[in-house]
Amino acid sequence: MAEVLVYVDHVDGAVRKPTLELLTLARRIGEPVAVHLGAGADEAAKVLGEHGAVKVLTADAAEFADYLVVPKVDALQAAYDAVSPAAVLVPSSAEGKEIAARLALRIGGGLITDAVDLEAGDEGPVATQSVFAASYSTKSRVTKGTPVITVKPNSAAPEAAPAAGTVEQLSVTFGKLATGTKVVSRTPRESTGRPELTEAAIVVSGGRGVNGAENFPLIEALADSLGGAVGASRAAVDAGWYPHTNQVGQTGKSVSPQLYIAAGISGAIQHRAGMQTSKTIVAINKDEEAPIFELVDYGVVGDLFQVVPQLTDEVKTRKG
Repeated sequence: MAEVLVYVDHVDGAVRKPTLELLTLARRIGEPVAVHLGAGADEAAKVLGEHGAVKVLTADAAEFADYLVVPKVDALQAAYDAVSPAAVLVPSSAEGKEIAARLALRIGGGLITDAVDLEAGDEGPVATQSVFAASYSTKSRVTKGTPVITVKPNSAAPEAAPAAGTVEQLSVTFGKLATGTKVVSRTPRESTGRPELTEAAIVVSGGRGVNGAENFPLIEALADSLGGAVGASRAAVDAGWYPHTNQVGQTGKSVSPQLYIAAGISGAIQHRAGMQTSKTIVAINKDEEAPIFELVDYGVVGDLFQVVPQLTDEVKTRKG
């Protein structure tokens, strides 16, 4: 069976969930070979092997942390040259898509971004994408060269499938462009204790109906009771009620959780484009004509200031 390269997204060896999803999808089209760059390879290899990686190619160099993107592309290209894979899978983050695009250009392969599913095909992997604000699903395959595919978080449930996970050192030679953009400082992001918005299995978002930053703790309380992330509509963000980093929508972040709760959000197409692929959608809005109700699995016509606290209390009660 052909090998499939999987680029590992991790924090000091702690493998992030989107990578485990990639390994699950990779097994449908070949044997996963993980590429781990930076520190923590030994810790990561155990997890990667448990989720199907037959081999883990590792490299650690200061360039991966000190410079932007290009050193990682150099390393992924070295892995590509060593393995000659049937496909390369990369998490669909902002950095991941840039890495994928640069790699595809270098190896003369085709690029598919934001896939939500993968399946084996007679002429190569077939990727499913949600397009036009998730109004349509398309199936695509690369017709020339090796496919490089980025996959959206929450597109597959990670499945354990123990494999060898043999660790091998990857020899990387950095090109002249690798040191073109240097990282000169870093500021730690303030931790909320909540999951990353784009990776969260549950997202609770507030919109114009929240009516002020002082009321967003209602949304946060519901999210915390469910162990979810907090999102916001563009209207709420533009009004300064919540940080731009939490904006869900076409000009914000795309999310695809198992459960999406929209409170006080009318459902403009801009917002729908960022959450329409959620598995289960619940809306709370006092306007029964709100467009969001065309999309939902469950809708509550009511005042969010009454409904959300009651829902939060009920969740806490049931959790004991």
